[in-house]
Amino acid sequence: MVREPTRPRRSLLFTPASRPDRCAKALASGADAVCIDLEDGVGLDTKAQARHDAMRVLADRTSQTTEVWLRINDPRSDLGRLDLETLRHTAHQPDALVVPKVRGAEGVRQLAAELHGDLTGTALVPMIESAAAMVAVETIAAASPNISALLFGAIDYCADVGCAVEWDALLHARSRMVLAAAAVGVDALDGPFTNIAALDALETESRGAARLGFTGKIAIHPTQIDVIQRAFTPSPEDIVWARRVIAAYDAAGGGALQLDGILIDRPVIAAARRTLRSASAPQKGSNTPG
Repeated sequence: MVREPTRPRRSLLFTPASRPDRCAKALASGADAVCIDLEDGVGLDTKAQARHDAMRVLADRTSQTTEVWLRINDPRSDLGRLDLETLRHTAHQPDALVVPKVRGAEGVRQLAAELHGDLTGTALVPMIESAAAMVAVETIAAASPNISALLFGAIDYCADVGCAVEWDALLHARSRMVLAAAAVGVDALDGPFTNIAALDALETESRGAARLGFTGKIAIHPTQIDVIQRAFTPSPEDIVWARRVIAAYDAAGGGALQLDGILIDRPVIAAARRTLRSASAPQKGSNTPG
């Protein structure tokens, strides 16, 4: 079943659950979504406290603009099972559950079946961070109607494949992931840019990812949010064109037509609607619900 994303997710800011002070700042940062991390961002000796702190953040959330996601530990591990068991017994659920260490569609289907009833309304977001996951990315994307996005774990992917953390080396992987997400109508979020100080380079990479078809990008520091969101927000010219396309289409009563000598048909209409949906995203510092 094709699933249409319901809101723009240009930026996803990761923050460790073991630092509830950072979680509060992340939720006020203006990011479209915040991911509270129970996995790589938390040391083994603080997992239990981090789990408790994450549940408290979910209970205390007040923003209706920023989505709150939760990355659990590998659901096949003891830590991951504890994460899921804790979620089953809390009244406050994340908007999405980020699933690490995904290797194939079967694991996602099993997890979706396990969550049925208790966490049926929580979206699933598989991380594509290994060679095995990338080979199976098309079937992973289609594994469950609860999947709302794919995340590219670029750093882990490079370590697994043995390739450089560079644009050219990752172009095939990025393109394949975008195609898999687009085929089932879910979001595709690009991996993080790890040099926090290099904002110009972040902008170049973000704009490249947007041109490939990614809908957003992971941020690892609040200073990256503005850069990322600008890259994934349509330009004023794009917005004007999209509005003209929709207006002309509606005035013609549907069907193919020409606008400024350009053929306008269903794919162009779909692209225009995506542009306007992206343009409607709340800007950093806005309290307007998205």
